[in-house]
This record gives sequence, structure tokens and C-alpha cells, in this order.
Amino acid sequence: MKVRIGVGTGTAVMEGDGLAGVLDDLEELGFDSLWWSDVLTVAGDDPLVAMAFAAGRVRRLKLGTTMVLPGRNPVRLAKQLATLDRLSGGRLLVTFVLGLRTPAELAALGLDAARRGAQLDELLPLLRRLWTEDSVDHDGPRWSLAGARVEPKPLQVPLDVWLGGSAPSALRRVGELADGWLPALCTPQEAAAGRLVVEEAAAGAGRVVDPEHFGVSIGYVRGEPPPELLRRVAARRAPLAGDAERRDLLPGAPGELRALVERFVDAGFSKFVVRPVLPPSSWRHELEWLAEELLVLQT
Repeated sequence: MKVRIGVGTGTAVMEGDGLAGVLDDLEELGFDSLWWSDVLTVAGDDPLVAMAFAAGRVRRLKLGTTMVLPGRNPVRLAKQLATLDRLSGGRLLVTFVLGLRTPAELAALGLDAARRGAQLDELLPLLRRLWTEDSVDHDGPRWSLAGARVEPKPLQVPLDVWLGGSAPSALRRVGELADGWLPALCTPQEAAAGRLVVEEAAAGAGRVVDPEHFGVSIGYVRGEPPPELLRRVAARRAPLAGDAERRDLLPGAPGELRALVERFVDAGFSKFVVRPVLPPSSWRHELEWLAEELLVLQT
């Protein structure tokens, strides 16, 4: 397996010079990618704008986003992502997600939580057609297009699209529609079990998901997690079952992050996005620490 380590910006909000410095440091230190989350009601830079800035700053570093797909205009998004892929020289990485299921986020997106999955099921195949076909006719439950055309096309052929999520419906969707899987807030045991479901769903659809296309997004803290942070993690899944599970979901003590990544590698996962849940006081020092901890695992 080709193990690759990317870094997520988390809730960091950066000025231009600050982001330029992070990009330069990531490239200098040898990281694979920088990632932005797509959440409207939580602090953090807009991924499309930030990736456009980054595309003109660095020449090797890949640029990734975990982007909410439901609620977006498919033609506009297809054009934006294709343009970004060309401007970055084919370095764009895309993982689509359903988004946070909070009242504030759903209201900001103009989404009904119950309809997000159906929208993703319609939009992802439509995006692939817009990236590959010269003229697209589509009459679906949400969108109707007649002779839609997107230019430019992505530089990557194909432009791989991964999906997040770990619910049974999400695992089915990964197997049937996606090129890879990038879950978050899961243990190595849960990830390994989810991979089997993905592979079974893919086989049932006459597809194969590349064995190299299984990764994990891991949030971490340095030191003891604040109680409020633990409550937020517990609110997004069942109550934490003891300290061992807490370390799997929110590593913090020295050596925990590296040990957790190694266990995911042993479970067959090879692409990682590590995210400081709390913005670091110095990105340079944070990246040097991450490089010392994790880059030895890159193969």
C-alpha cells in the first residue's frame, strides 16, 4: 500500500500570508495534501476559494476538500471543480459528504435532512456525466437539464470522487457510486467492518473499489481533550465506551496519533487526513511535530 499523510485545516481561519506559509511548509516537509472542510456554521475558510489560492502557490502538494454535495447546483459545481483541477495541474482531491445534521447547518444549506441522501444519489452520477460528456440531458427528481455542457473538463481522467459517512446507507452508496471511502470518527475495527460492506456493495453493482482508495480523516488534540470537546464527540455518536475508544476517536497523548494510524494501516487503510481539532498556536511547530510523528509511515 502507498501510505499518504495529508493535513486538514479544521476550524482554522487564515490570512493570505498565513495560508501561504502553511502551504510552503507542507510542501517542504513532504506531506501529501492539505484539506479543507465544508461547514457553513463553524469557523473555517471556504474550500473552493482556499483551494484556488493554494493552486497558484504550490506545485506538488495535492489540494483536498470534504465538500457537502446536496444543495449545490451540479452544473456550476462541475465547472468549478474542473477549473480547479486544471489550474492545479491535476492535484484536486474531492470527498463528498452529506454535511452536519444540525438545525443551524441544515437551515444555512437550505436542506431537509431526510432528502440529502437522495440528492447525493442524483448529483454524483450527474457530475460524472458533466465532466465526461459533451452534452448532457437529465430529467431527475431534483434537476432537469437539456443539452448541458461544461467546459473545461477536468485534467484528471477520471476525476476520482470519494465519499464519507459510515451509516449503512452511506457504505452502500460508496460501493455503488464512489471511487473511494474517507470516513471520520470511527475506530479501526469499525473501519475494517465498513470496508467489507463497501466491497460487497461494489461487487453487487458490478464494480471494484481500488484497494488503495480507503482512507480515514482523524481529528486529534495535543494533550488532554477539554471536557466540552469530549461532549461534542460523544454527541455525534453513541456515548464513548471508555478511555480506549476515546483514544481511537480523539487521540491526544504522546504517541497516540501515530499508533492509531498504524492500526488503521494494519486494517488496510492507506490515505489519511489528520486534523488538529483545536487551532494550533503555531502552524510551523504543529507541522514539524506531525512530520516527525507520521511521515516515516509514508511509503
